[in-house]
Amino acid sequence: MAPELYLVCIAILAVPLLCYVVTYTRRDARRWPPGPRPRPIIGNLLDLRGGNLHHNLARLASAHGPVMTLKLGVVRTVIVSSRDAAWEAFSMHDRRIAARTVPDTRRAVAHAERSMVWLPSSDPLWKTLRSIAARHIFSPRSLEVAQGVRERAVHNTLSTFRRRAGQEVDIGHVLYHGVFDLLTTTLFSVDGQDKLRDVLEEIVALLSEPNMSDFYPLLRVLDLQGLRRWTATRMNRVLDVLEKIIDTRLGEGKHHPDVLGALLELMTTGKLSRRNVKTMLFDILAAGTETTKITVEWAMAELLRNPGAMAAVRAEMKEALPQQRMITEADVAKLPYLQAAVKESMRLHPVAPLLLPHLVVEDGVVIGGYAVPKGATVIFNSWSIMRDPAVWEMPEEFVPERFLGKMELGMSGKDVKFIPLGAGRRLCPALPMVEVLVPFMLASMLHALEWRLPQGMSPDQVDVTEKYTSNDILVMDVPLKVVPMVAT
Repeated sequence: MAPELYLVCIAILAVPLLCYVVTYTRRDARRWPPGPRPRPIIGNLLDLRGGNLHHNLARLASAHGPVMTLKLGVVRTVIVSSRDAAWEAFSMHDRRIAARTVPDTRRAVAHAERSMVWLPSSDPLWKTLRSIAARHIFSPRSLEVAQGVRERAVHNTLSTFRRRAGQEVDIGHVLYHGVFDLLTTTLFSVDGQDKLRDVLEEIVALLSEPNMSDFYPLLRVLDLQGLRRWTATRMNRVLDVLEKIIDTRLGEGKHHPDVLGALLELMTTGKLSRRNVKTMLFDILAAGTETTKITVEWAMAELLRNPGAMAAVRAEMKEALPQQRMITEADVAKLPYLQAAVKESMRLHPVAPLLLPHLVVEDGVVIGGYAVPKGATVIFNSWSIMRDPAVWEMPEEFVPERFLGKMELGMSGKDVKFIPLGAGRRLCPALPMVEVLVPFMLASMLHALEWRLPQGMSPDQVDVTEKYTSNDILVMDVPLKVVPMVAT
């Protein structure tokens, strides 16, 4: 292509982009909460460079207030960073902010139009999917039916650790494979889906790439980085695998007491489409595998780093489960200190420190005395909220005792100073499984094995430096390596 033609193309793109930027800069300029002064075109993106996004947002909030406005490219975003501001938002305006700002990659293969993760709460399909998830996937009855499956899967993971006894192990790597097998067995009674797992890992890695289309929505149609196209290719691979699993199940002509069995019954009665079934399975696998693995890894890291808390957990287990060779999910109810340690780890290191973005769909939203216009994106910095010194004593310290006997401090977000899984209408639908599975996995690991740090490492050298990825996940910057030992 001739240089002159390149210049013409750039000019054609530059004119509407410049108009778009000017429009976004001027629109509702006086209605927004305060924030750092944005630069032309790029907004406040340079204010967020270097370090972790949730840390940078907390730093800016200390200067501009717990309710502040940033321009990410041309997209105005309101950041909520305190317990009081979050309480006002969820208690007064939950319905008005219960839609989602959808990242462009999630639009691949029209996924956001079918996913309960991204659909607005006012959409009838969202209400149907949430109801199905609550009644047929995460209900007490459904979890009880699948209890044996989860327990066997966790015991298989323990067997993997036992085979590596005395060796240094990347605990997150083993947990990821174990959680994935647990979920595939729970969902459709099939494990060993290596191809499906590999493609899901590719998708997660792809979603960690910053996307210009999210900062400049006018550019979405161009997909300049090709991220939406790449996501579509890989999502289609996942959907093809799920399609074959569904076809195999339907060809068998018999009912299985698993999640897929329940969803196919709804499909045959016309309450759910085949594509909806595949989307729900995809969402659970994509969201559940990585987040569960990370949550258990963070909890183990904090216990290894705090010998006093580890000793308290082991003493509790010795008293509550004397001479018991294997434990069950029901045994976790006897371990309140262990459950408190899990919550305290989730407080310090929430897997999704910024939750998922909310979208204001009605006028009338006021947070912290500031009007937040319709169409605004609202991000809750749960990491900052759960370390708010105004409501937490010693907020930077690992103190499981703060959760003992505090029934109001559950994972349901009713007390918004503790919202690791969100709050309100967009509370994580998998909460009932998280409450069961994460403490059970951690308890099983601590009961079955002794855990030592690599030779020469002391507890205070356990590195809990955080790394925020662009797909909104908080991981350990240095993967936790441990030496499992057969308990004596």
